[in-house]
Amino acid sequence: EGHEFLSRLKNKGVLPMITSCSPGWVNMCELKYPDQLAHLSTAKSPQGMFGAVVKTYYAEKVGVDPANMVSVSIMPCTAKKAEALRPQLRDSGYQDVDIVITTRELGRMLREAGINFSLLHEENFDSPLGIGTGAGAIFGTSGGVMEAALRTVADVATGQDLQDIDYNAVRGLEQTKEATLNIAGQEVRIAVCNSLGSAQKMMDKVLTGTADYHFIEI
Repeated sequence: EGHEFLSRLKNKGVLPMITSCSPGWVNMCELKYPDQLAHLSTAKSPQGMFGAVVKTYYAEKVGVDPANMVSVSIMPCTAKKAEALRPQLRDSGYQDVDIVITTRELGRMLREAGINFSLLHEENFDSPLGIGTGAGAIFGTSGGVMEAALRTVADVATGQDLQDIDYNAVRGLEQTKEATLNIAGQEVRIAVCNSLGSAQKMMDKVLTGTADYHFIEI
């Protein structure tokens, strides 16, 4: 996503670029703003990427037919269940993500099974694809997608770490914050919307050409 944003900046692509990791937001954009889809990042959601990698690269790595694999993702959002059924999430020729369990469902399953994490012995987790980065750890927090992408932009453009992002509330837009960064001499204006309601108000600004941002996270 960071590379795509950098490419759009350099080549005068469609801006503002808007994140596409929330299936609820993507569904709303497809239904309410079908003529604005070019603003969406082409990156899949994390579970979409995970499912494709599991049933292509990882299947080949471990020598297992993807037809005999079941991939399960644990997500906080129920919209991920419908997303898993999208035809775009079939890179392997099969459904990339077979089962989606919400965090609430997982918690209920653990209670029913009598499993108490605090009583379990510590063990190392599996790392079949390597160790994750800090950007992966912050991805699920508000503004985390934006920061993860901009870390890549800063590294590629300058070879340096991303400066701290100092957000400010946006007057007239609830649950929305904005910031301005300087990356390699380029002023980059960003915004983060924390709800579909705030996303709709932001899209009103995009439609009227008054959304003075390069990158928006929803």
